[in-house]
Amino acid sequence: MTGSIAAFIDALPKAELHVHLEGTLEASLKMALAHRNDHPLKDSSAEAIRAGYTYHDLLSFLNLYYEGVELLRTEQDFYDLCHQYLRKVASQNVLYAEMFFDPQLHTRRGIPFATVITGITRARKDAERDFGIRSQLIMCFVREMSAESADETFTQALPYLDDIIGVGLDSYETGNPPAKFAHVFARARAAGLHVTMHCDLDQENTHEHIRQALDDLASERIDHGLNVLDRPELVARARARDIVFTICPSPNDVIRPGCGRRDLRGMLDAGLRITINSDDPGYMNSAYMTECLRSAQQTADLTRAELLAISRNAFDSAWIPDAERRQYLDALDRFAALQA
Repeated sequence: MTGSIAAFIDALPKAELHVHLEGTLEASLKMALAHRNDHPLKDSSAEAIRAGYTYHDLLSFLNLYYEGVELLRTEQDFYDLCHQYLRKVASQNVLYAEMFFDPQLHTRRGIPFATVITGITRARKDAERDFGIRSQLIMCFVREMSAESADETFTQALPYLDDIIGVGLDSYETGNPPAKFAHVFARARAAGLHVTMHCDLDQENTHEHIRQALDDLASERIDHGLNVLDRPELVARARARDIVFTICPSPNDVIRPGCGRRDLRGMLDAGLRITINSDDPGYMNSAYMTECLRSAQQTADLTRAELLAISRNAFDSAWIPDAERRQYLDALDRFAALQA
């Protein structure tokens, strides 16, 4: 990567729409939380912890992810997790972020829903004050848990809906199609929340999962979703509905090495709208937004115009008021004008 394109990416105004707060847990914070909560770790240094992050598919990654979740116990833990992420990406010129969180992974351990969201919400407010970054929350349902558990979690969330902009669906896909959660998504939509869902790369029945997300559950965005390219009819549906795909280079290159060049370029050539995001940077070599955009640019030979369009897609499809959107787009336009 030349210095000029690297500097362009560094300065580009950005929005992130696909990041898991629990997946931003850096090794250094893991150690601090383990000490704070008297939770022994098998590794005694941040370097050793990071060296243990080896995975080859979604399930092996989730095993690492769930292990880290166990360290999050108190309101201050959730505050520190969220505040650290927002401080980091604000330094990379991320102006706005929509963050996934997985309350079921905590409530099933006896941690109250209020503990989780109160810590996160306090961090969001402080980060906006301290770093100027705006953020909102998307509550995800964990696929391998029951539909009844998702319903119960949504009920627990009702007093906090002012702090939640949408709902999502993540985790292990095998045997857990979007249709399993139709009822809770209908409840969320009736409550005025937005809807998105994961369709991870190369999962069992992935094409049917994408179809259900598009046709049956009316998902407004698709998280990952690269397998849409396998089926022209799905490409046509997604294009007709102007669906945005929140793509994450880091995990995709592990699950299918070298997929970035073919699939990112393929989605653009197919007329699909994409955004670039970090997913779980704490477990992926600390690749946050700038690093992920650099990776995407290199593997897919993205031009400056395409990078600007990808950033515009993120602001255009963010779940924010039009007046706020206009502020971000104006900042992007000013940046583009300086590059001309």
